[in-house]
Amino acid sequence: MKIQIINGPNLNLLGKREPDVYGNESFEMYFAHLQESFPGCELSYFQSNHEGAIIDKIHEVGFSYDGIVLNAGAYTHTSIAIHDAIKAVKTPVLEVHISNIHSREEFRHKSVIAAACKGSIIGLGLRSYDLAINYFTK
Repeated sequence: MKIQIINGPNLNLLGKREPDVYGNESFEMYFAHLQESFPGCELSYFQSNHEGAIIDKIHEVGFSYDGIVLNAGAYTHTSIAIHDAIKAVKTPVLEVHISNIHSREEFRHKSVIAAACKGSIIGLGLRSYDLAINYFTK
């Protein structure tokens, strides 16, 4: 089982950025927890602040991996290109968000990628990633 985690813009600042919203733990630290929690799974992690790099990664793994866990960050609300990339590949994608996008600013309430994804896990903190990986492994 091969699962690719892709994080979008500003998620490289987890543990530093708005700890009241996103917590105090870096994603690299949390990724170690995920690897321990899913030992039979080959997990890969990629983060970029650039839309094109995220699209390139979806294309790269989208025909050979068993699942993609995608937190597109702010691109969730703006990127038709990421939506189209998800639709173009065979690998199912689960959208995840650490915060509850529906309880934040109104512009964050709409996800333009959700319709292309298998499902969405929103607002459960970093545990959203565990739940997404669990979906693919069960």
